[in-house]
Parts: sequence; structure tokens; C-alpha cells
Amino acid sequence: MKFRSKNTVKPEFNMASMTDLIFLLLIFFMLTSNLVTPTALPVNLPSSKEGIIEIQKVNVTVTEDLEYFVNERKVVFSKLEEEIKSSLKGEKYQSGDKTVPVVVLHIDKTVDVEYLVKVAGIVNGLGAKISLATKSE
Repeated sequence: MKFRSKNTVKPEFNMASMTDLIFLLLIFFMLTSNLVTPTALPVNLPSSKEGIIEIQKVNVTVTEDLEYFVNERKVVFSKLEEEIKSSLKGEKYQSGDKTVPVVVLHIDKTVDVEYLVKVAGIVNGLGAKISLATKSE
């Protein structure tokens, strides 16, 4: 007498759970990649012990060669205020009881403080909050 098992192993593989997992990982990496916005300009930032991470929407960069960039677009100093003003339109962040725009300054550590003060004065004159980008020690 030959006994047959009613439970036979089928050599098929169900890919439905695998594709769900791949899509979840894809969505996770797409969302987290938008949160990290590294500056692509070659700037040697000063060091600090501790820092607060700001959401970077409007970036102003001053390189070692005194080239000015607003959101990675090269700008001459005479047009800097106009470019920052146009970039700030619609950019608002909650700060306490009121909503203010935030500008993150990426200033090379070899640049004189005079240029930092000039750019900060322009941003302050536009009514925006100033945040200085640094790298941790």
C-alpha cells in the first residue's frame, strides 16, 4: 500500500509580500533623502560644539574667493538683496508667536567677518531670522 500525503509542497514563491517590502523601503528612503540637504558648494565651515538643525529653504553662501550664492545660484554682491528677497517670498517658519522667514548663512571660515556682517545686515534688513551654518567638532 502506498500512502500519499495530502499536503504537498509546491515549488512556487509568492512575490506579493516582497514587492510590498521594496515599496515601503523606497518610500522611506525618498522621504528621508528630502530632509537632508547638504550644501554642494565647497565651503569650509567653522566648527562649533553644539548646533541646532534648521530647515534650510533659503541658503546664502560666501566662498573663500568671495563669491556669493543664493540657493546655489551665483549672484554678484550688488544683486544679493534682490535675490534673497525673491527667494524669501512664501518661505515662512513658525518662531514663537509669529511667523518669520529663516536664512541659513554658509560662510567659509577664512572669509573676514566684515563680509559676514554685510550679508547678515542685508538679511536682517529684510526681516528674516539669521542662522549661521557650522560643522560639529
